[in-house]
Amino acid sequence: MKRDKLSVCITACNEEDKIRNCLRSVAWADEIVVVDSYSKDNTIRICREFTDRVYQHKWLGYIGQKNLVKKMAQHPWILFIDADEEVSTELRNQILHQFESGHNRQFEGYEFPRKVRYMGRWIKHGEWYPDYKMRLFRKDRGICAGKEPHDRITVPGKVRRLKGDLYHYTYANIHEQLETLNKFSTITARDKFNSGVRFRWIDLLFRPVYRFFKSYLLKLGFLDGAQGFVIAVCSSYGVFIKYAKLMELWHANRPTSDGIRHDHEKQ
Repeated sequence: MKRDKLSVCITACNEEDKIRNCLRSVAWADEIVVVDSYSKDNTIRICREFTDRVYQHKWLGYIGQKNLVKKMAQHPWILFIDADEEVSTELRNQILHQFESGHNRQFEGYEFPRKVRYMGRWIKHGEWYPDYKMRLFRKDRGICAGKEPHDRITVPGKVRRLKGDLYHYTYANIHEQLETLNKFSTITARDKFNSGVRFRWIDLLFRPVYRFFKSYLLKLGFLDGAQGFVIAVCSSYGVFIKYAKLMELWHANRPTSDGIRHDHEKQ
């Protein structure tokens, strides 16, 4: 029985330090398609060592960019992977077994845990593990949706869970982590504001505290040592600045004494 073919789809921008290992980990795929949002480093050159399906396109957002690269894929199955991720040997073998045996035809998607490398160690607890992601799915059945900056794949049919890890080489340092938290919190706060979500003091005061409690205690983040503590604190901080920015948006756009509302952020 001839197995179904699979396209690996990657979105990238300025990832020369990580993209080579990413591409090596999926060299077994039937096709690799890369959409780059105009990198200024050697990302494009490295990608072309592995595939001729390399394109450049302006950034459409996390969801829009994935929908774009999905359309470019030629095969019936899609595997999404980010430039700072790698398919582990165990996960690769499990995927190939599903396809070579024909078992994949019983399902419309596969999910698997993502394991993060952070501050010199693999994180095995807390909110970061197991962080199950559905990244492998039938092209004609999977929908890429969610809310910026978090994309999510959904399928209407059966999904199987694999045990192999998708490795994620995330922040190079805490400075980079804080930059990402700042960027993501701005996107999320603006989305809430534009959707009419009101600022509430209860969110600013209690949601960050609960986020730390959940990450560090309920999800056993303390078992990851100092790294687990830093992750919990940074997660709590991310929640705090998200709601602080929402407060800032409402204050900046409230009606003035003349009764006119000045929507600075929407202009």
